[in-house]
Amino acid sequence: MNNESTISNELPKGWVTAPLDSLCQKFRGVSYGKDDASAVPKKGYVPILRANNLQNDRLTFDDLVWVPADCVSDQQKLRAGDIVVAMSSGSKSIVGKTAQVMEDWQGSFGAFCGVLRAWPELNSRYVGMFLRTREYRNTISELAAGSNINNLKNEHLAAIEVPVAPLPEQQLIVAKLETMLGKVDVSQQRLTKISVLLKRFRQSVLSAACAGCLTTDWREENENIPTADTLIKDAQFEIAQSEIELPELPEKWNWVALGNYARCFRGRFSPRPRNDPRYFNGKHPFIQIGNLPREGGLVSSHVQTLNDEGLAVSRKFPKGTVVIAIVGATIGNTGVLAYEMCVTDSIVGLETGDELGNRYVELFLRHKKDDVRQISYSSGGQPNINLAVLNPYPLALPPLAEQQEIVRRVEGLFALADQLELRLKMAISRVRGITPSLLARAFAGKLVSQNSADEPAEKLLARIKNFQTRKVK
Repeated sequence: MNNESTISNELPKGWVTAPLDSLCQKFRGVSYGKDDASAVPKKGYVPILRANNLQNDRLTFDDLVWVPADCVSDQQKLRAGDIVVAMSSGSKSIVGKTAQVMEDWQGSFGAFCGVLRAWPELNSRYVGMFLRTREYRNTISELAAGSNINNLKNEHLAAIEVPVAPLPEQQLIVAKLETMLGKVDVSQQRLTKISVLLKRFRQSVLSAACAGCLTTDWREENENIPTADTLIKDAQFEIAQSEIELPELPEKWNWVALGNYARCFRGRFSPRPRNDPRYFNGKHPFIQIGNLPREGGLVSSHVQTLNDEGLAVSRKFPKGTVVIAIVGATIGNTGVLAYEMCVTDSIVGLETGDELGNRYVELFLRHKKDDVRQISYSSGGQPNINLAVLNPYPLALPPLAEQQEIVRRVEGLFALADQLELRLKMAISRVRGITPSLLARAFAGKLVSQNSADEPAEKLLARIKNFQTRKVK
């Protein structure tokens, strides 16, 4: 399949273009007072769709409101084939969003929406599928850019040209698209499941690593290594009491207070460039909690820098230091510094004296992120972790040689997962491109073969116009 995603200007014989407003009746949404609306169903009330119910070209039936049935006219009752359109919004990206009603539904739509109801001479699904094309979205974007609209009006609908095929061909196009787009949907669902599986795989690897299951075979081949107890130089902290009993560890491992193995220390300096610019724009890399990777691992980039004056009031952490966010929404996020960096006072550093030991500690804290978040306390309306929480935190400590083997195995497995994830992203991107390409081919007359015996679309439009004229009279 080629990569075209816009509709060709050259249409097949028997096709014509027509303004969208000539192909559909347009109905305004239901107006109702705030006091009339209910967040739960009531007798004598009907559900109302709003713009937030239009998601990815489909209708969702969550977060509905209910209004008295007498607020809804017969024309405003939704029917199969109706196309619900976001007619007004504070966001231009929402204006023009559509979703089609696939079966009769006992409900209506709100005042910020409208409904396009194709004339009976047309295949309503054909019209609905056109409103999923990039051609339609691009036209809406151009209209919005040109007139600064946040409302879709009749004159805007008149400016949208729809390629109209003969009716038999419309039916063939719809059937072919539904089959092929159904396969695309299945592919997307499967790819989404793979993404979830990769996340679970990483979690399982961390869990196995921190319980000693990942290196069971290694221990059998390396029985003469020193125990973890030899790594404790100064047992100044008691392990924090936990409501959950600490699980049993492999032989030569030990539960220790985190601060008895890794020295914990806070960063300094918290001004922001816009509030105190005199410290910034120098040669010293500076990171804040938002720079820590959400899924842990190397912190290999920075956005801001400090000058020498900023360095004097800050604190530079060495390469290889474990860092953990201790404040706000990113609390518990971890990383290992890829090079020397100055850090904000909302980050704590941890140092074991061994590069791979540091990386093991980061893997363990990454695995325990949810637990660490739960033991945080609230200060000034946001969660916090301080050294009094981190130092006694229970750490499952293996012997140093096994820590190094754990890091090697985990990073190898994660590298494999990263490769799979990269391929997954490429596959998702390709699959996402199939739908606009299919739609463009369909409305350029390139998806199904033409039949010269079909009645030209021009005659179909003439019947619609005659019907409209009679209706007006």
